[in-house]
Amino acid sequence: MYRHLFSFAFVGLSLAGSRWLGPARCRNTCVPHIMEFEGCSCFRQRLVLSTLSGKRVKIRNIRSKDDNPGLRDFEASFIRLLDKHECNIQRSVGYYLEALLMLAPFMKTPLRAVLKGVTNDPTDPSVDLLKVTAIPLMKKFGIDGDGLEIKVLKRGMAPAGGGEVLFTCPVRRSMKPVHLTEPGKIKRIRGTAFSVRVSPQMANRIVDSARSILNKFIPDIYIYTDHMKGASSGKSPGFGLTLVAETVNGTFLGAEVVSTPQGQGDPVLPEDLGRNCAKLLLEEVYRGGCVDSTNQSLALLYMMLGQQDVSKTLLGPLSPYTVEFLRHIRDFFQIMFKIEQQKPGEDERKGGEKVLMTCVGAGYSNISKTIK
Repeated sequence: MYRHLFSFAFVGLSLAGSRWLGPARCRNTCVPHIMEFEGCSCFRQRLVLSTLSGKRVKIRNIRSKDDNPGLRDFEASFIRLLDKHECNIQRSVGYYLEALLMLAPFMKTPLRAVLKGVTNDPTDPSVDLLKVTAIPLMKKFGIDGDGLEIKVLKRGMAPAGGGEVLFTCPVRRSMKPVHLTEPGKIKRIRGTAFSVRVSPQMANRIVDSARSILNKFIPDIYIYTDHMKGASSGKSPGFGLTLVAETVNGTFLGAEVVSTPQGQGDPVLPEDLGRNCAKLLLEEVYRGGCVDSTNQSLALLYMMLGQQDVSKTLLGPLSPYTVEFLRHIRDFFQIMFKIEQQKPGEDERKGGEKVLMTCVGAGYSNISKTIK
């Protein structure tokens, strides 16, 4: 049904008790007018912010000039996911999980979601990367406890998938303000090299090649190998590597590389994959900041929705996705960030240029019940 629509209206789904307090004189949960957009870009951003703000959106001309106009199956699946649905294998679980990370803390009851599909592909952040970077970030905003977890139950590679991921998240009344301005020095590197439906030696070859680069910079490195078998190995062969660098101040910077999906493009050697991932991690460390490039939009959303107090976060160069996200925050919540360029100075060890993001929280509150 959805794939044939190239213009549709979306009413932000109720989070059953979440309320944007907004300006001091405003206590409404929604605005009557409809916000209109064109095209398929930033599709998730618009629907997530529509849900949080209570504002209706209408999106027109979705691939109207394409030979196959309208929503793709994975976009239709994303709409259904907001009403509990299995993930479409055209995109990985990470595509859907990124949105759930934004919405879950504001639901009426703690979330327990089992997402089925592709766990690792070259397009979207993997569940492994979100587990080691997004979860620690959420804890900084007061979303913590035993109920916060991302767990890979079954690994499923593109294109056929077959993976299964458990995501649980507690609810919170509000986000606490943060001041994340000192990333700190790197103290250790951890990682996971995984392989499914190929030789287990693939993971070992990835580890050796990655360490051949990383050992030159820091001694505290440990990369786990994960080789799932049988029903837990999904439906397609593949391998990959996720790396995370942790600083003395609790900043987590991640990078990942996944093998080419079966039947799509040129195959990649595990040695090349390991070296490429190590270089990507070093680039992420050079960009620096207190949040890695994958989770910039998540951090900015939590800052914006936080208590009516000042929050500050130091980021590396803003990604194009983050820039669009900031524009949508302005459109949906009428909140703008103060952006200050931070020059690296003479100390090259601090990496490239940074951006200090500052805002006053909107006072978004979960009023479904008293939360201890």
